[in-house]
Amino acid sequence: MTPAARLAAAASILDSMAQGRQPAETVLKAWGAANRYAGSKDRRAIADHVYKVLRARGRLSWIMGGREDGRALVIGSLHAIDGLSLEEIEALHSGDGYGPRPLSKQERSRITAGQGEVPGWVAAGLPEFVVEDFKATFGDRWAEEAHALMTPRAPIDLRVNDAAATVEEVEAELRAAGLEVSRTPWSVLGLRVPSEPPPNIQALDGFKAGKFEIQDEGSQVVCWLAGAEPGTTVVDYCAGGGGKTLGLAQAMRGQGKLIAADVVNKRLENIRPRLKRAGVEAELVLIGQNGGGLEAVNGQADLVFVDAPCSGSGTWRRRPEDAWRLTTEEVEKLHALQVRILSQATKLVKPGGRLVYVTCSMLARENEASADAFEAANPEFRPVPVADLLSAPQLSAAARTKLAELASGARLRLSPATADTDGFFAAVYERTA
Repeated sequence: MTPAARLAAAASILDSMAQGRQPAETVLKAWGAANRYAGSKDRRAIADHVYKVLRARGRLSWIMGGREDGRALVIGSLHAIDGLSLEEIEALHSGDGYGPRPLSKQERSRITAGQGEVPGWVAAGLPEFVVEDFKATFGDRWAEEAHALMTPRAPIDLRVNDAAATVEEVEAELRAAGLEVSRTPWSVLGLRVPSEPPPNIQALDGFKAGKFEIQDEGSQVVCWLAGAEPGTTVVDYCAGGGGKTLGLAQAMRGQGKLIAADVVNKRLENIRPRLKRAGVEAELVLIGQNGGGLEAVNGQADLVFVDAPCSGSGTWRRRPEDAWRLTTEEVEKLHALQVRILSQATKLVKPGGRLVYVTCSMLARENEASADAFEAANPEFRPVPVADLLSAPQLSAAARTKLAELASGARLRLSPATADTDGFFAAVYERTA
């Protein structure tokens, strides 16, 4: 494919993404499958340009006079990111072959007009309401947090299943497969590999044998802080894909009762092969919208882990397209849902047991505000200081120091800027009566 044809393809893919909520990776794969003539180098170049646009979408739309179609965003990126002159951009838009049509007068004028004074939220690369949230939460550090969240090429973290292999054994296997490997600083069971070029982790023998799973280090850390122990009853109340279910199972060392619950049966069915691969036993329970289905566990659980539905804003460095799909109305709905789910989960916790609230969000409305609402409605749940949870053997000595610094009482925030992890929030409670 010519460079011009790649630009046309990138614009088309961006328009396809705007029609739904599928991840960029999924849309890119579908385009590649439907356009077999595009070689691997073509697909890589197109994907790189798509992600480049997604990470700077607000700025590019601003440059192009508020337009958000794929063509306008690509044209803006050639000028603002790649630094091409008007003449160079016009050469790529000759209309020849499979390339994009020539520039219009309006498009030429936008390129030559200059950017002028760019609003702070545009420069940050995030929606305006998110920037306002960041300013209130992080103060003078808000721009640092925003920049780190949208930084490309986040690494891939793995969690070693120490019931099946040692960290050293998995590290050696990854190196033998030609991957660069380093230890994660906070989780002693974590390994980190670069995301470029994209490694096919799931094709490795060790992955198929259940020796390791893909799990961001921040996700590992909140699992270890939860305090699951052998011989206890643990409920993963919003199990989703089961990643944290496996982490909790690992902390339990195969002893006790583990229940993975969710309101969507397909998610539970998707967990089964992961459990089998890891050699983990867990009861899968489909719960109703009102929390029904777990009545037999009421007042019996030592730990209820609530990884609540959220915006996923903590993962925007991996899925920048989601930043521009989120609305304030959706955040409000998620906040209300989180509070309702926490209220339902309280029934399961026995006196002296723990309730752990977790999101992969960076937004205060889903984190502190939901925790505040829970505490106000449930005075029988005592916040547990994060400092009291740092003896978990899966945490490194460096993690104990770092997490103590990042914690605010019983609440912990992790972010790309502070911990080089995805964004996570955790609050831990103990039922007193």
